[in-house]
Amino acid sequence: KGAHSRHGQARATDRDLEMAKMETNKRIPVTVVTGFLGAGKTTLVNHILRAEHGRRIAVVENEFGEVGIDEDLVAKSVSSDEQILQLDNGCLCCSVRGDLIKTLEKLIRRKNRFDHIVIECTGLANPGPVCQTFYLDDDIKESYRLDSVLAVVDCFHCTRHLDRHAISGEVNECVQQIAFSDKLLLNKTDMVEEDELDTLLKRLKRINAIAEIIPCQHSAVPMDKIFDLDAFSVQRVLQQMPDFLPQEESLAGEDHASCGHNHSDCGHDHDHVAGLEHGKHHHLEAVSSVGIMAEGSLSVKLFNKWLGTMLKERGEDLYRSKGVLCVHGSDEKFIFQGVHMKVTMSRSSELGLEPWQPGEKRTNKLVFIGRNLERKSLEEGFLGCLA
Repeated sequence: KGAHSRHGQARATDRDLEMAKMETNKRIPVTVVTGFLGAGKTTLVNHILRAEHGRRIAVVENEFGEVGIDEDLVAKSVSSDEQILQLDNGCLCCSVRGDLIKTLEKLIRRKNRFDHIVIECTGLANPGPVCQTFYLDDDIKESYRLDSVLAVVDCFHCTRHLDRHAISGEVNECVQQIAFSDKLLLNKTDMVEEDELDTLLKRLKRINAIAEIIPCQHSAVPMDKIFDLDAFSVQRVLQQMPDFLPQEESLAGEDHASCGHNHSDCGHDHDHVAGLEHGKHHHLEAVSSVGIMAEGSLSVKLFNKWLGTMLKERGEDLYRSKGVLCVHGSDEKFIFQGVHMKVTMSRSSELGLEPWQPGEKRTNKLVFIGRNLERKSLEEGFLGCLA
């Protein structure tokens, strides 16, 4: 009789596991893409949207900056089964979290549900609070499951960002992004020497010994390394960050001035990662953005001269620059992307983006993100490049 009872208990356990698996499969998987400014997150999103994977995907984008650029840089030639949703300004971890919940609730109410959600975080955000959303809101918890957190790592600039020392009350976001992730996409491997890559790999493993590291170029990663990973473990996160699941009451009325997330010093010198604590809001206090929008056509010669001089003088403080430009005599949109002193310029046709359309207002859009930015100087310098 005892043996029979144990056998029945085993069968019941098997059924419970199967039921739990079925319940998990009903929920929509979510991939959170993180990584510091300019690492290649939007390039990864484009790669996902263009790939032959047969999934209906919704992309939620978030930008830090006055002028939204990423929406222009995401391929518009995607199928009708994919939708781009952009959350303007602020970081997902704070003021936009309410919008994130509303966006996810809106998606779940759609008649034709999506197979997968991809959330691209701003390069200045700790992904932890974004992930908290999927555990603190009951409706979200019932409808979605966090599949994985992917960090895109910029081989060329990562060491510089990891070495950045904290100033009063500031967090090293790059360390946090790496530590929190389930997989690290080691991007731009073609831009560094082998010994530099080996040194960086050892450092990344010291920060996060568990995450799989996937070398890549142009953020091109096989889809089986991105989807259906079931890699996120809240238990693992709680070991590093015991207050990952704080009291829900502490989240009430949060804003950029008062925020219940990780904004304490995280020991940059030893690549340590702090838990989710109260403190000063890091990036909005230490880093600013300048957005510029101006109609007209650019002189390539004048723009290159101005940009080159600015990068030479201010490149160290300029974390990120990007823009969509109208060049005199061309119907192509010119896309420039910069991280510190390194800048690339591409035509829209090279990126699979649409050119300027007949009747479309040709508005140049740029955003600069960094320290000690001088708005007046940037605006006057750019306007002086118009033909």
